Amino acid sequence: MQILLKWLVVAGLAGAAAPAQADYDLVVKKNCLACHSLDKRKYGPNFTEILAKYANDKTATQKLVKKIRKGGTGVWGNDVMPPQPQVSEAEAKAIVKYLLSL
Repeated sequence: MQILLKWLVVAGLAGAAAPAQADYDLVVKKNCLACHSLDKRKYGPNFTEILAKYANDKTATQKLVKKIRKGGTGVWGNDVMPPQPQVSEAEAKAIVKYLLSL
């Protein structure tokens, strides 16, 4: 799955490959892929589901940054997003920006 996600970044964002790669590396470094993947459900929603849900939400970035850092439940049924306090606000924003660009 990581190879597919990297390929999508390189193919879809060829003009901005260096920043996209850095943001993908942050997704890996912060262990997002332990619970999420591009198109298959693991312990939480996959990135495709997240993108679809927040596609037209102008407040998506702030909602998702808060969800990453503080955690939550109820948005995806019984799925629980544990808080990730080790992810700084700037890192969370970079992760969200990357995910919403896929």
